[in-house]
Amino acid sequence: MEYPIGIEGDYIETKEESLIFDVKGLLHPKDRKICFLRFYPDPKGDRKRGNISYKKIYDLNERFEFLRKNHPKYLFFSEKFDMELQGVELKDIKKIYTPREFLSLVRKQENVSGIKKLSLELCEIFIKEGGIPESNIGISGSSMVNLERKDSDIDLIIYGTNTSLNFQNKLKELFANIPNLRKYNSKELKDHYHSRFGGSNIEYKAYLFSEKRKLHQGKFKNVDFFLRYIKSPSDWKGKYEDYSFKNLGRVKLIALIENSKDSIFTPCSYKIKVEQVLKKHIYQKEINLNEINEVNSYRGRFCEQAVEGERVVVEGKLERVIFKGSSFYRILLTDQVNDKMFVLKK
Repeated sequence: MEYPIGIEGDYIETKEESLIFDVKGLLHPKDRKICFLRFYPDPKGDRKRGNISYKKIYDLNERFEFLRKNHPKYLFFSEKFDMELQGVELKDIKKIYTPREFLSLVRKQENVSGIKKLSLELCEIFIKEGGIPESNIGISGSSMVNLERKDSDIDLIIYGTNTSLNFQNKLKELFANIPNLRKYNSKELKDHYHSRFGGSNIEYKAYLFSEKRKLHQGKFKNVDFFLRYIKSPSDWKGKYEDYSFKNLGRVKLIALIENSKDSIFTPCSYKIKVEQVLKKHIYQKEINLNEINEVNSYRGRFCEQAVEGERVVVEGKLERVIFKGSSFYRILLTDQVNDKMFVLKK
């Protein structure tokens, strides 16, 4: 199956500054790739590639601040998304790194070690025991651009709608039967709560209810691994030009999950039915908030967050989505601190 170059999971290196960006999403404008700064050269950096030291930048706001101060040409206001984004124009791209190509390269290397070796081992297990076709899996993350550290994670991408759904259904069996493959223990879950959800005001019990049942993350030989699933191109629903988004403010509400089949993918999606509006700050008073029918996010932390039939509290950005002349309302979860989605236990 053919996938375009420069989609979710791919990395981009710029020509002049050798900045490394990670690509976000599947649909992009014709002149650039929407991507966010991940690594930048810095003499004090704790990662090294050749003779150049690099630093990794984690926080989204810090990425914007760094680019605004040092490389503002990689910031642009998107009329389509009605927001400021980061991106690299095609003319400024030195190289696009892709996970499937990188897996192929690692397979050919001799004396592979460290995180590359572990990533390769896990890929081979998933191919052999999980039934993933060799062409439907790849290695992403820092090792793909040779900027890994000893404590780096295993970051794998699985391609194809049916391949992803079938593999997800096999993961419980794999966790039970594959040596050195396990889910997070209680201490690790608590550590993740503080590092990933710190400041979000989500109670630990609410976080734990969803997090402990997730299958796209865990430990392999005591190293963290994360899976991202990418739908088949035939299921991407249109092109970049077919969409436009209007920022309408923020909303917090209680909703029923009506469909969660797309919750494993990046971007993840949930179909919802609004039950109660808890808080709102919107720019157009005539909006009927009961017409909000979808929750989306490009952040992996919101994958597998809820299943069909559960009631959730959702807080995030309210958008009107216009697609080929028709429109609907959705909540977009992007902010690490302020945006949230958790299950209301019965």
